[in-house]
Amino acid sequence: MNLVRAELERLTARRFVQLMVVLLVLAFAVTAATTLAGSHRPTPAELSQAQAQAAAERGRLEEAHDRCLQIKAGQSAPEESDYIPGDCSEIDPARMERVPVAADFLPGVFNFATQARPLLYFLVAFLVLFGFLVGASYIGADLNSGGVVNLLLWRPRRLAVLGAKLGTLLGALLVLSAVASAAYLAVFWLIGQTAGLPGHLDGEFWRSLGATYGRGLVLVLLAATLGFAIATLGRHTAAALGTVAAYLVVWELGARLVLQILDAARPDQWMISSYLIAWLSGEARFWDNHACRGDVAGYCDGMYTLSWAPGLAVLLSITVLLAVAAFGAFRRRDLI
Repeated sequence: MNLVRAELERLTARRFVQLMVVLLVLAFAVTAATTLAGSHRPTPAELSQAQAQAAAERGRLEEAHDRCLQIKAGQSAPEESDYIPGDCSEIDPARMERVPVAADFLPGVFNFATQARPLLYFLVAFLVLFGFLVGASYIGADLNSGGVVNLLLWRPRRLAVLGAKLGTLLGALLVLSAVASAAYLAVFWLIGQTAGLPGHLDGEFWRSLGATYGRGLVLVLLAATLGFAIATLGRHTAAALGTVAAYLVVWELGARLVLQILDAARPDQWMISSYLIAWLSGEARFWDNHACRGDVAGYCDGMYTLSWAPGLAVLLSITVLLAVAAFGAFRRRDLI
């Protein structure tokens, strides 16, 4: 019997995997049903009113920008209610990433173009949890119950057996995640077409959504590999769960609090969660509490950016390091 086929059968036969798939479908159905129930096709009157409100809001933004330019040029005196940034281009509607549109003034109307990304983030978060738990339980249960020992009696090559388990897990998870994500987005696209608004779906939108989709799939595979590796090192599923819980409590919460008390510069760059966000969203912006101290003339932007590249580098380095350690320990360890 083929080793990969045997592992695939073992994986799909696990009750925990079947339960997680049922929960995935249930979460999918509840989210879609809730969205469908809370949305409606806007009437021409609603669209006309929303377009007027959006035009009025854009007009106010243009007036605020013009007034900023006049105040900077000394043509008008600033009033207490005026917001005057260091550079008027910051409030220039022509340079904003997104200006008010009619969809912003249509409550109770689902807009696929504006809601697709948050919905995809929700699905990716579930799939990341799914991948980590399945990866940890898949190898952890076999190590704890002696299933790996029985398998090695049939195929006495440790690294090949462990590699087949990991490869089968990642392949099956990739197929499941890709199919689930595509079906998930297709359903909400249909809701936008029939019971809401599709929004502005140009090439840039689909490229951006596709990039998020691809980064989400990579993150799911990394999470599954991490769960698999930690459970292999700890010889139990609980080792993976305990490691993550300890990291979140001790470092993400405890160390973050200590760094804030010590007034350390850029504490977010020491947190794995920051790089996870940067990878999934393409970039992440954080506040540097030291950037605007001292003699700073004019406007000071205290934000700094983490792009997807260092995010991927950090996540991939941690995953590869733990995976190599897991394979090394498995090769030398007494499994009985």
